[in-house]
Amino acid sequence: GVGGKQKDRTIIIYNEHIKISDIPLKAYEYVVNDRSAIEWVMQRQTIRQDKASGIVNDSNRYAIETVGDAAYPFKLLLRIVRVSMETLRIVENLPKLEVDDG
Repeated sequence: GVGGKQKDRTIIIYNEHIKISDIPLKAYEYVVNDRSAIEWVMQRQTIRQDKASGIVNDSNRYAIETVGDAAYPFKLLLRIVRVSMETLRIVENLPKLEVDDG
């Protein structure tokens, strides 16, 4: 924003021990549900509690109990960066769509 500090989107601080850097800004151009796939996944992986029910949505517990891999949320984030870049590359290299009006 104007006058505010611009967030460096080439870096994601995953936790106090892990920082992902050199993320191409182009990766954020792959959009799902009106936001970049990267930001969508990060928002879904956030630990949060439903106010009405008190149920805690914790991707770390899901990773351990359901997937059987504590690193699943981290691996998912890395994968979505890669998928974003690869999808954009593929789409950009598709031939122009020819529409025959008949």
